[in-house]
Amino acid sequence: MELSRHDYILKCIVDYFIKTATPVGSSTLIEKYDLPYSSATIRNEMAILEAQGFIEKTHTSSGRIPSSKGYKYYVENLRTNDLDEELKSKLALILDKKAKSVEDVIKDSCEMISHMTNLASVVLGPNADEEHLLSVQAIPLSENSATAVFITDKGYVENKTFILNSKVNINDIKECVKMINKRLVGTPISQLIEKMESMKPVLESYVKSNDAIYKAFIEAFIKFASERVSLFGTENLLDQPEFSEDTEKLKKMIRFIESPSKVEKVVRSNEDIQVQIGFQDENGIELDDVALISKKIPFGSGGKGTIALVGPKRMDYDLVLNALDYLAKELEKFFNDEDERE
Repeated sequence: MELSRHDYILKCIVDYFIKTATPVGSSTLIEKYDLPYSSATIRNEMAILEAQGFIEKTHTSSGRIPSSKGYKYYVENLRTNDLDEELKSKLALILDKKAKSVEDVIKDSCEMISHMTNLASVVLGPNADEEHLLSVQAIPLSENSATAVFITDKGYVENKTFILNSKVNINDIKECVKMINKRLVGTPISQLIEKMESMKPVLESYVKSNDAIYKAFIEAFIKFASERVSLFGTENLLDQPEFSEDTEKLKKMIRFIESPSKVEKVVRSNEDIQVQIGFQDENGIELDDVALISKKIPFGSGGKGTIALVGPKRMDYDLVLNALDYLAKELEKFFNDEDERE
């Protein structure tokens, strides 16, 4: 689709600023993009764009930079669908490795995409209301320790390591695991704590040293049922001029992405993909220099989670949106193939 002069000049301004983090003027646009317009014509178009709120003037330069409104218009109307071939190749290597857990596949994919985009990635696991306990296993590690492994019907795995004191033995833990599998398998993850509490009287009848084991399992279920959030690539934010030159902005950003409730508030929705450019967190704190792009992704066995890439609003929207879309499609194929092999 051929762009109007107005849109093409805006696209050039956004593309230039994304790459350089430097305000741009008419002469630079002509030089970098070989524009077939005079400086006067470009200055006139830039004045119109500024009046419309798509670009703004900085305090330190006569050049212009995109505004939040300009970025949003760019995402909706001006970006391309070209996918980075290096990203495709690296993701293919990750998904080619066999016998990997859901968590490892997601982790490796997110680390790769964070590195490729120079952004932080946040992963929200499947909603606990949509998952059910599939099984619990007890694995002895030594004479005084063991690990209990919890697995959901969506392929999510959590574990709890027990350090056994003199009052607890591995047989007690095995008996507790047997009882949980008998009574709690099939229970929604969000209801596990309540159901475990109702089991306490039965547990007291069958398992010695039940109090220590009961507390350990309750702690594990609390962790299991809470929002699963993983964070990758935080160090990439240090390379972004917006944050490396302003430690307060960086601190505000880190506080946001390291808080599960804040991220959940912004990201959780029924939309397949969200683009948020400049927004408030749940406490009303302005993150006006931050952009967040989230995409629903499969988590295996029908489960759905979300990956969000977070960074300055001067991010490469073409790269990020195309990468997330491709990642979601490839993960869908990977997990479908895994299910068929099983």
